[in-house]
Amino acid sequence: MSYEKLRAYFWIDPLICLATVLMGTLSLVASLFDRTGNKQMAVARAWARILCRLAGVQLRIVGLENIQPGSNYIITANHLSYMDTPVVLGHLPIDFRFMAKKGLFKIPFLGTHLASAGHLPVVNDNPRDGIKALNEGAKLIAARRISVLIFPEGGRAASGELQEFRDGAFFLAIKSGAPVLPVAICGTFEMLPFGSGFMKPGPITLRIGKPIETAGRHIKERTALSSQVRAEVDRLTHLGHQP
Repeated sequence: MSYEKLRAYFWIDPLICLATVLMGTLSLVASLFDRTGNKQMAVARAWARILCRLAGVQLRIVGLENIQPGSNYIITANHLSYMDTPVVLGHLPIDFRFMAKKGLFKIPFLGTHLASAGHLPVVNDNPRDGIKALNEGAKLIAARRISVLIFPEGGRAASGELQEFRDGAFFLAIKSGAPVLPVAICGTFEMLPFGSGFMKPGPITLRIGKPIETAGRHIKERTALSSQVRAEVDRLTHLGHQP
């Protein structure tokens, strides 16, 4: 076994587990005193930055000028690795919530945390309930002017190539009137590929595209919007680690 693997298994992984337990406990305590979810998200961001530091992430962010202060977005990113979430959570300078599978909200402790932090459930097994959840989510986004992060591929890409986008994120964007913010994550697949349990330190680039407006668009345009956003994420992804 190589030195890097030994270091990961006997040093980095235990530290990540310890940080997760400690920060998870702190988040639970914070939830008792804050019903907005803001303090829990602050703890989650701190945990994400700790994880990235331990994993050896060498991060560069491109396109910060495309984020307008005071605006809320439907953030759509490609999904390559389990490292995507901590990278975006720890370093994208937007206060956002996640769209998470509804089943996760039924898990003791985790479900309570997700609900109290203000994350939104996704229903995939029942179309009628799925539309209802998206409509409720859109109302919440419009009323609270919060941003939401979605991986519209629906799961990690085993091949590392961009998959087709599902329409749910764009239904949500049009119904809420929030602009779509395309984001490309480059480098996490090399750091922690699909099916791998071994993280390798390395460079990661977050590329933030220009917001795509949804105000005035009809819900029937969601598939066209999905194609437009996917094309932009694909373009940003292929820029990779370029300056």
